Amino acid sequence: MNDPVVKLSGLTRSFEQGGVRIDVLRGVDLAVMPGEIVALLGPSGSGKSTLLQAVGLLEGGFGGRIEIAGTDASALSGDSRTTLRRDRIGFVYQFHHLLPDFSALENVVLPQLVAGTERGAADERARDLLGALGLGARLDHRPSQLSGGEQQRVAVARALANRPALVLADEPTGNLDEKTADLVLGQFLELVRRQGSAALIATHNERLAHAMDRVVRLHEGVLE
Repeated sequence: MNDPVVKLSGLTRSFEQGGVRIDVLRGVDLAVMPGEIVALLGPSGSGKSTLLQAVGLLEGGFGGRIEIAGTDASALSGDSRTTLRRDRIGFVYQFHHLLPDFSALENVVLPQLVAGTERGAADERARDLLGALGLGARLDHRPSQLSGGEQQRVAVARALANRPALVLADEPTGNLDEKTADLVLGQFLELVRRQGSAALIATHNERLAHAMDRVVRLHEGVLE
């Protein structure tokens, strides 16, 4: 039997605001299996982004246990968490966060070079991904020369470039019109399934959520 790619046990996160304690996550338990695409559904302000930040090892201050690809990330040093995040996790954000001075191709090549991939192999991988996303004729364009949907597709390619075990996405089509959102999400899900990654995708869109394998709902700091 396969082990979960991500397993959360009793995950908590609290903040102090104006002398008042706010419990954003109140004991979240979740397991995502290899190849499974899970929609994290909830309204704005429900804590979806906080949960993704925890799973993505982007900040500390969380209680409970986080396991990524069989590794207890809760016990790792800062450098080891950075390495695990680089090697095993891909991210797609609501805003594409592409490097403005680099082409679409370069934006997908660079994370592979950072991970130690040889330049020729990184270039081939980037071309394959961007081609699959319909951007084969836009490889040399910078982000400012691309439409919003095209920019987000480059961001998808960048997230998948290192073949991560886990893909995290925070409202990845939230800034796109409905038609473009459907196109980008469909391509995104197809590529994730093709390479067998697990994925946790936060959204407040019920219709998009039900295109995924399973839906979990974040309500008052716990999953339903």
